[in-house]
Amino acid sequence: MIEVQLAPYLPWIILAGIGLGFLGTVGWLFTTWLRVKNGYPLENSWGKAVYPKRDDEAIERIRLLSQENAQLRAELGSVKDRLANVERIVTDGAHQLDREIEALRGRSN
Repeated sequence: MIEVQLAPYLPWIILAGIGLGFLGTVGWLFTTWLRVKNGYPLENSWGKAVYPKRDDEAIERIRLLSQENAQLRAELGSVKDRLANVERIVTDGAHQLDREIEALRGRSN
């Protein structure tokens, strides 16, 4: 009785199963491509890296980037200090100059 009811839908059920399998495979390929493209290590089914990126070249590159980052942060700090001085000179300079001119006028009279 059940076979009779499912028989007309059997091709659609088989097609849906094949379609789901195909979509799962395409999804897996897409995520693997994204991982490779963005530099993530590939993992096996147990979650361990297949090709870990812990070689000497990568460690040296990280060390150099860390040094460059520290230098850039120091330079940014000095630029902020200079900018604060320039802002102080620009905003206070006109008022200070006016006071000095008035002080000189007051002495000459």
